[in-house]
Amino acid sequence: MSIQQTIKTLCQQKNAIILAHIYQNSEIQDIADFVGDSLDLSRKAADNKADIIVFCGVRFMAETAAILSPQKKVLLPDLNADCPMARMATAEAVRKKKQEHPAAAVVCYVNSTVELKAESDICCTSSNAVKVVKSLTNKEIIFVPDQSLGYYVSTQVPEKKFIFWPGFCPTHHRIFIQDINRIKKLYPDAKVAAHPECTKDILEAADFVGSTNQIIQHMKMTKDNKWIIASENGMLYTLQKHNPDKQFLSVSELATCPNMKMTTLPKILEVLEQETNRITVEENIAKKARICIEKMLRIA
Repeated sequence: MSIQQTIKTLCQQKNAIILAHIYQNSEIQDIADFVGDSLDLSRKAADNKADIIVFCGVRFMAETAAILSPQKKVLLPDLNADCPMARMATAEAVRKKKQEHPAAAVVCYVNSTVELKAESDICCTSSNAVKVVKSLTNKEIIFVPDQSLGYYVSTQVPEKKFIFWPGFCPTHHRIFIQDINRIKKLYPDAKVAAHPECTKDILEAADFVGSTNQIIQHMKMTKDNKWIIASENGMLYTLQKHNPDKQFLSVSELATCPNMKMTTLPKILEVLEQETNRITVEENIAKKARICIEKMLRIA
């Protein structure tokens, strides 16, 4: 029996499901019960009948699943799979910033720790950040921790004042305008799609800016058949799978998240067999963070 078949059998025996982020390697996406972006996965974590969730992503995603489904066992195949951006803002520092701007709402990107979510007024993903900010009556927004996504949202909601946190995604910030210009010389008819975690110059050069899921949906509808993808390279597998008639070009070999790639089939099998690496959140923090996340889900 192959490792894939063994994993599937164990999932059936233990009433387990595998959730995978689109940035995962292809073999992880292929074995998953559901593949999506952060918003998709948050919804799926909250709405399923499994007893065990094997979360193929990074820690903040598994923590979100544990908060939304506290009665389930949420297992992370590799406990070292973390998000550097999520560690770039602390709860203590955000509390201080709130004191400096008492009229501001704190909008927290889902790529953050549970402690930070517990200090925030509402959560968002790159898919719904604009919608979330527009839903608030506050004229001033403290956007944490991603300055690039915050900048993009500010261009879509110019009537509000933004206070940006100096956090960023190391993977998306390894995409440079020189990379796009180099590929454009080879493929002058190629369009550019960029994730809003990219820097300002990349966003300004893009033909389409959107979240992971928004890029995927756009590619299904567009008549343009050649695209440079300014985002994490794991997306290319999903895009090509759903659009075999189109060509998708990686912007750079450096646009690969090492933490997302820590998940492997043997690690999935191990946590399923032993039910180890369970992610739990202290209830006092989970209660506050849950309010923040559920506000988002009601708007999304």
